Amino acid sequence: MTERRPRSEKRQASSDAKALYPTQRHQVILDRLRVAGRVDVADMMTDIGVTNETIRKDLIELERQGLLRRVHGGAVPVGQLTYEPSVSSRIDHQAEKRRIATAALAHLPEGGTVLIDAGSTTAELVDVLPDDRELTVYTNTLTIAVGLVHRPRTTVMLLGGRVRPLTMAGVDDWAARALSEINVDVAFLGANAISIDRGLTTPDNAEAAIKRLMLHSAQRRILLADHTKLGRVSLCKHADLADIDLLITDDGVPAAELKALRATGLTVELA
Repeated sequence: MTERRPRSEKRQASSDAKALYPTQRHQVILDRLRVAGRVDVADMMTDIGVTNETIRKDLIELERQGLLRRVHGGAVPVGQLTYEPSVSSRIDHQAEKRRIATAALAHLPEGGTVLIDAGSTTAELVDVLPDDRELTVYTNTLTIAVGLVHRPRTTVMLLGGRVRPLTMAGVDDWAARALSEINVDVAFLGANAISIDRGLTTPDNAEAAIKRLMLHSAQRRILLADHTKLGRVSLCKHADLADIDLLITDDGVPAAELKALRATGLTVELA
């Protein structure tokens, strides 16, 4: 006679069948680390529905990438190193990001070409760009291109390349070749972290390479970043502060940090 499994076991089997992929588990772990300042293996086992061994392997891989430091029973952040949440999950400080995007409009050409980098703050430009001028917008980001494509006076030029799921940004050779062939009036750029000592940094090497090329494709380079990005360092450097013509940030930046930034010669505008 075949033994019937309890309903609870059936539910567990169904849950296991819908287990998250490794990249999805990593994102859950990093999001928890950002919010709580630590992750516990026991909590992650319960929340994600996987074994202790699976979480342990996830933490080993994330530590190998330099995104956390393992401790007994879990993991903690690595100093002030930033990790990379998906753009769609970056909802913190949205009001500040909208103010920064609105302030950036004062530096928009009356007609001409602009480049919009990947990022949650640069994405706010999609909603505030005016309809009263002819613009050609280059972007390496699928979501930004889709947000602009229906504007009747905006020509959208999407750079090619491999699309990174976290940021929806095109990277690698095709994107690099496209950037080498264009010259835009203004580039609106993003960064995950900004440091006086280490410049502009981002977690992914492929995106860092594309961001470097963006600097060379624009006559004017404007960095859009909220105050939480200041004084931080991520894994891959893509620019020095001297490579940027203007930083637009919000008024939440500490006075000492603002003074230090301006002392480097960087022009900083508060939104």
